[in-house]
Amino acid sequence: MLIRSFIRFIEEGSIFSADDYILLAVSGGVDSTVMAHLFHQAKFRFAIAHCHFGLRAGESDLDAEFVQNLAVKLNVPFFLEKFDTAAIASERGISIQMAARDLRYEWFEKIRIENQFDYVAVAHHLDDQVETFMINLIRGTGIAGLHGIPVKKGSVIRPMMFTFRQNIDDYADQHQIIFRTDRSNNQTKYLRNKIRHEVIPLLVSINPEFTTGLTASINRISEFEQVGNHALSKWCESVQRIDNAEIVIDIQRVLENAPAEPYAWALLSPYGFTETQVANILKCLGTKSSRRFHSATHTLVKERKKLVISTIGQMVEEKSVGIALFPEQKEIFKPIPLSFKRIRDIENYIIPATGNIASIDFRKLQFPLTIRRWRHGDVFFPLGMKRKKKLSDFFIDQKLSLNEKENTWLLCSGNDIAWIINRRIDHRFRVTAATSEILRITTPDT
Repeated sequence: MLIRSFIRFIEEGSIFSADDYILLAVSGGVDSTVMAHLFHQAKFRFAIAHCHFGLRAGESDLDAEFVQNLAVKLNVPFFLEKFDTAAIASERGISIQMAARDLRYEWFEKIRIENQFDYVAVAHHLDDQVETFMINLIRGTGIAGLHGIPVKKGSVIRPMMFTFRQNIDDYADQHQIIFRTDRSNNQTKYLRNKIRHEVIPLLVSINPEFTTGLTASINRISEFEQVGNHALSKWCESVQRIDNAEIVIDIQRVLENAPAEPYAWALLSPYGFTETQVANILKCLGTKSSRRFHSATHTLVKERKKLVISTIGQMVEEKSVGIALFPEQKEIFKPIPLSFKRIRDIENYIIPATGNIASIDFRKLQFPLTIRRWRHGDVFFPLGMKRKKKLSDFFIDQKLSLNEKENTWLLCSGNDIAWIINRRIDHRFRVTAATSEILRITTPDT
């Protein structure tokens, strides 16, 4: 009997416990209505929720009334929400079907949290599994689209994923269960309906065991995907290291795998990079040139021997900041933290031999000073040299990575660069025997 298979499926799959409180998503169709009856027969704790999408005129009202009466009959709480689905779809710039799906799950989660339900149950079954597989196969979604519909994901469970639609129909007939029929389910203008009413029947006519065999294959794909994902996850952990809040990856570790594509996808997709971006990143790994790629959340810099990934939030603001004349000391925190101190006792002052502290002739500075990013075409006179040099050439001499170049800031006096911050001051602003006052600039680490 279906009820026995249902209870066994719940228990063996540990989908939920007998004490859990479940919110059932019931449309009024045969699948969700039978699910409600099975929950009632099994004496599980549940309530019923129904979405009124307002897409089928008076039919939507009758659906809502039917589901409410079902909740009364089964003596369980009932929740109803009406949506202006067409308007919301237009506002969000998505299809009506997509809007209905998003609204449904958003509302279910809201009700679940507010009323302390443990899970939301939807009535997907094995035929939905087969149809989804076929849709994803047609659309070319890759392995991720072929592993089927998960029985349990987050707060959503699918307790009907143990049986086919025919068994549900037979159960409804045997127990004289009344349900609502959505006539739009017979319209083949929608891809799912076309697959349901035309493609799958044709395949079943060729092989009567098609749906059963494909369901078993989907399960195998899911199992192998889990094994593969576990192995890839372990590998991803082994090739990544954290350096100054950035993720660093040795390029050779990626290239030593064949094929490299699944490894690169597992490594980079969690940072928001698309399939096309991952393919382009792979293409440039064997070259010497530096490249930069952006996802919605991260920036990836390809250097000669490594990949460096940083969150977009780590990138410092681009705007320039002016620093007005001050009497003794001053601190700033944006765009980068710096401390400024005017030193008048220069006879006892020892100039630190490090690029992280700048000692500049105060009288040569033009206020307000400016802190800005470096730009292509910038030039300066490196300390100790009387000739100007392009910053891009200076960076090459210093063997700076692309990421280090992009995060370089300049302290400017008028149109002149006084200090490449944390690296080198300009020769024109050096302290000399004629200097009467020094501006000492330090970073928080010095």
